[in-house]
Order: sequence, then structure tokens, then C-alpha cells
Amino acid sequence: MKSKKDNIAEYILYLWQMEDVVRAFGTDEAMQQNRFLSDLQQMMREEGVIDSGHVQLAINALSELEDLHLELLDTEATYRAAYMQLMPQLNILKSKSDNPSQSDLSMMFVFLYNIMLLRMQKKEISPATTALQQQISHLLAYLSKTYKENAKSETL
Repeated sequence: MKSKKDNIAEYILYLWQMEDVVRAFGTDEAMQQNRFLSDLQQMMREEGVIDSGHVQLAINALSELEDLHLELLDTEATYRAAYMQLMPQLNILKSKSDNPSQSDLSMMFVFLYNIMLLRMQKKEISPATTALQQQISHLLAYLSKTYKENAKSETL
């Protein structure tokens, strides 16, 4: 399983993907043999997200990353500049979204997750979308790296 401390962005996307696996396979016997998926399914039932939504683990991880994102916007000019370059595209994505009031960071994750789904379906992805994916991925990679460094310094 992906580790939150190693790469929080990958961890969030992995949890979302595993939630979809649980939804797709339901009570399939093979899934019940996998302890992680079985535990995740139980968690989803208890939290009322078996049909849609995300488990609290994923919500909390995204919230932690959101806090770091806001902190970096205030403290790091390079990060702020990279984020500002993304804002016009994020606003377009949000305007086309079912949930336009979601945070920019959440929108980035939804975008990346949808790209992953398109790739698994072997659908064509435009060069502009690929370019935006790379920009978002770089920003989230920086966030994840900073999160990891902060987590490491807190344990010292």
C-alpha cells in the first residue's frame, strides 16, 4: 500500500482508486480475501460512503495537504508563482465541474484521478490536457515532498 509519509498525493489517489475497486467488486469473494480491501469496505460502510464519497482517511490526508498548500502560498514565492500559473486552467475545470465550490487542490486531485481513469480506458488525451496534467503533477509533487520533509523533521 502507498504510504502517506512517503508520498501523500499518491496515497490520496491510491485510496480513491481502492474505493472504486471496492465499489466495483462489492462483496466479491476474492476481494474479501484481501485484508486491505476488506477493511476498506468495512470502513466505507461505517462512514456511509459505499456508493459515493471518500473515507475519512482520504479526507484527512487531503485536508493536511490543503493546510500545507495554503501555508506555502503565504511563505514561498516560487510555489505561489507556479500555483498562479495554474489558476486560469483550474477556474475553467471548476466551471465545468459538478462541484464548482471545491477547493483548487481538490480540483487538482479530481483532474488527475480522471486522467488516470481515461488512461486505464485507453482513451485519447489531448496535448493541452497532458500539459496541464504535468503542471499539476509537478505542483503536487512539490507539496508531497514538502509534506514528507515536514513529517520527517517532526519525528526528530
